[in-house]
Amino acid sequence: MNKYFFLVLFFISSGLYAQSASVEGFTFDKSANAPLEFASVSLFKLSDSSLVSGQVADINGKFKFLNLVAGLYYIKAQFVGYDTYKSTTFSLLAGKKLNIGAIELRVNQKFLAEVKVTGQQLQSFNKIDKQVYKADQFESAKGGTAVDVIKNMPSVTVDGQGEISLRGSKGFLVLINGKAVQTDAATILSQLPANSIENIELITAPSAKYDPDGKGGIINITTKKGADDSSAFIANVQGGLPSVRNYGNAEDQQRYGADFTYNYKKDKWDFSIGANYLRNDNAGFRDGDLFTIIGVKKTSFPSQGERSFDKYNYGGRFNLIFTPSVKDQFSVGFFAGHKYQDRVADINYSNVNTVLATGQIIGRKNYFNANTQNKQGDFILGNLEYLHNFDDKSVLNISALVEQAELEGSTKNRNIELQDTVQNTLSTYKNPLTGFRIKVDHSFNLGKGKLESGYQYRLDQQDGRFIYAVKERGATNFTTDQAFSGNVKANNHIHSLYSQYSGKVNKLEYVTGLRYEYSTRDLSVKSLLNDNYKLELHNLFPSASILYNFENSWKAKAGISRRVQRTNNFELNPIPEREHSETLERGDANLLPEFIYLAEVGVTKNFSKGSLFSTIYYQDIKNPIQRVNNVYTDTILNRVYTNADKAKRLGIELGLNYSPAKWAQLYLGTNVFRSSLSGLVLNYPNVQKNAAWVNSINANMNFQLNSTLSVQGNMNYISARPTVQGEDSRFYSPNMSIKKTLMSGRLTALLQWQNMDMGLLKSNEQRITTSAPDFYTTTNYIYEVDVVMINLSFNLNKLKNKLKLPGSEFGEKEF
Repeated sequence: MNKYFFLVLFFISSGLYAQSASVEGFTFDKSANAPLEFASVSLFKLSDSSLVSGQVADINGKFKFLNLVAGLYYIKAQFVGYDTYKSTTFSLLAGKKLNIGAIELRVNQKFLAEVKVTGQQLQSFNKIDKQVYKADQFESAKGGTAVDVIKNMPSVTVDGQGEISLRGSKGFLVLINGKAVQTDAATILSQLPANSIENIELITAPSAKYDPDGKGGIINITTKKGADDSSAFIANVQGGLPSVRNYGNAEDQQRYGADFTYNYKKDKWDFSIGANYLRNDNAGFRDGDLFTIIGVKKTSFPSQGERSFDKYNYGGRFNLIFTPSVKDQFSVGFFAGHKYQDRVADINYSNVNTVLATGQIIGRKNYFNANTQNKQGDFILGNLEYLHNFDDKSVLNISALVEQAELEGSTKNRNIELQDTVQNTLSTYKNPLTGFRIKVDHSFNLGKGKLESGYQYRLDQQDGRFIYAVKERGATNFTTDQAFSGNVKANNHIHSLYSQYSGKVNKLEYVTGLRYEYSTRDLSVKSLLNDNYKLELHNLFPSASILYNFENSWKAKAGISRRVQRTNNFELNPIPEREHSETLERGDANLLPEFIYLAEVGVTKNFSKGSLFSTIYYQDIKNPIQRVNNVYTDTILNRVYTNADKAKRLGIELGLNYSPAKWAQLYLGTNVFRSSLSGLVLNYPNVQKNAAWVNSINANMNFQLNSTLSVQGNMNYISARPTVQGEDSRFYSPNMSIKKTLMSGRLTALLQWQNMDMGLLKSNEQRITTSAPDFYTTTNYIYEVDVVMINLSFNLNKLKNKLKLPGSEFGEKEF
């Protein structure tokens, strides 16, 4: 009896299950024209508006409700900052599947325009492959450049030389709105106004779809634009008060700038335009000591003097997007800009020659070295992009970029004894550049995930002319020194193929992929000797990442990827350049690229008043590129780029966003790692080894005193770091700002106190020390402190999300 009862019950339940209905679709960001991940989707019965089920859309915006009873339903979708979506009524039939397609969410205009402060917004969040930080939280960066923003990120540091590091590595890839920028990071970021930046994304274990460039990972910058069916305008002006200290520099420093961004978005058209000018001089002082040993003679020449910079840049950008249908989108962009820098190093030297064994003085003289280095560049580029959505929900993206850059510079170097010029040299160069990139990407849904594949071709061509001229004592004209002059032509070709698969299974998100790359590097040098250098490489770059979501707001993640740090043409150029009195600098035409394996594992925790993350990471680096020294003459060091054997880095980074009260917001990022390097250096017989623990801290505290007034303080600190021949000292910079909003939030006044010191802190100073058996050099670079800036910003409809203004792709790499 019981057996038959259960058998009947089984067939009835099986029949009911077979007759169940389902509905699926995907959430879509109308303004970004892209799927909206992690939106909340709820299903309701029409008869009584009761909630049937709810879920969170996956990383592709997809959702699916199964095992439903036939009837009438409607759907609601929500996401922070967007209007709630409510669907029209739809009918589900027994045993049938319904696909309702895209649910289009629009940015909430009131959310964008709201300026009354009722609490502090959380300023960061974590995804499977990235950490995302809002740029607006760093008031000290306002009126500056992207460099001033990113130096506040966890594991990002900017030292006294302006060199940027991510997890201790000076090489990383920069993306602007997801588009690769194959340039020197500091140069491209210094031309992007801080006021135009929406978010900073740190991608520390990148997937195969990204270029493998950059041993530290990737920094992606998303810029601002307007919301749907609206226009938006933002303008900023800034000026600096007179310097508190001028360090005995010959000229007063100038600091001022302005920028604007305008966006118009209506129906099928999205137009953006922006321009900026920034003058940002820096006073400074240099205090050095150096000795060399040649045979039985020791030559010491301590030095002191001015080291200041005159710097300005300006540029203009526009972008036009046309979306004729939900399936197609066309975009065109253009950028033109100019960057200029003069570095003055007027140094007094005291030269003493002694017998090494006895210390007996056998010669002494004092002289003054007047050195001015100029470099500037004109950049122009255009890019085109086409995107097509197919009926099967697959997506095709084709993009191309062309760039032309005119790079030039000079170094004037004079040694003067008793008002008599005993040495006068002039180095000049012109280095025009042409760059090209074309990329094709395709993605489609496969199983429960998404398969992405693509091809990319990159070309970088340069044709440099380098001239070193000498004006002998008593001569009236300069003559070219052929040993230090010549032509260098470089051609770099890179072909890439990739494929990766990503998806989500219950609480587990994953992405795995593989990238293949064929690259050639042709370098032609015409000087006293004509040489050709060729390098051909085939490489595979695997990657994998996972993220698991626990019930209690904890997440765990892990990732691994292989990266490459390519050589730039400055590092390859073997023609020597007399940078200043005591150094001769040259590259190595046989230099090899660095290859890196990155691995990381970490956790994140979201709680009611903030978020916390911690990540342990490891980098294994082959052929690390180092700038090293050896003795050229008794008063000149030869500075050369070379490959060490290997380097390793093991570290842990921590990040905290915490709002203890509605009027207070704390941001803290710290990174602690052990860095070790080893290898043979130039002609020294013994293997050079150096290792040390390094730590950095970036902290930011904001106090909202009332709805229109806030005060913020922040600190950027990095400890001493080892190099293959020595050490770079600690470097830190404290800052403070006061912000006042007026005219219902449309006008903002900002007072900044940068590099706070007051004669007490020794901030904004960095000492660089290197040594070998036959030389020792240490130099303390003292940069300007207690800089006061005033910024005014005007907003007409606040900007939001990604403003796709193009940036220089290749040329600034060689600036």
